[in-house]
Amino acid sequence: GVNPDFDGPGGLAERQPTPSPRKIYLMQRKTGKVGGGLGKTSGWVHRNSLKHREVEMLRGCRYERIDDQGLHISLTDKDGKVTESRVLAVDNVIICAGQEPYRELFDELSDSGVTAHLIGGADVAEELDAKRAIRQGTEVAAKL
Repeated sequence: GVNPDFDGPGGLAERQPTPSPRKIYLMQRKTGKVGGGLGKTSGWVHRNSLKHREVEMLRGCRYERIDDQGLHISLTDKDGKVTESRVLAVDNVIICAGQEPYRELFDELSDSGVTAHLIGGADVAEELDAKRAIRQGTEVAAKL
């Protein structure tokens, strides 16, 4: 970041991590690099920002269930083989289904009386609009 005292080369200082006040997990079903489909010139910026907020990024996730213990997931390798099972103690779950809607968890939560929100492509799949999805996600997150 910019060093207001202008110490160091170019008046820059090492960026300091700014952890989120909550433990945040970013999970994707694909086994490739998290955010690998983002633009080459900006994707690294977004991943770096999440890293500095100490967001734990998990890939190859298979969502098993939610119960009083938390969110049960399995991590898989590129061949679909389960490599690890975890239970994440979570208060809120935000599902970003991408271009392949995954309604099963949403339907299960809604049917069991849990408040759930459906946004982005999972809400209106024929109209893939990243700006709309980001806006909707931001609005839901602000309410939590």
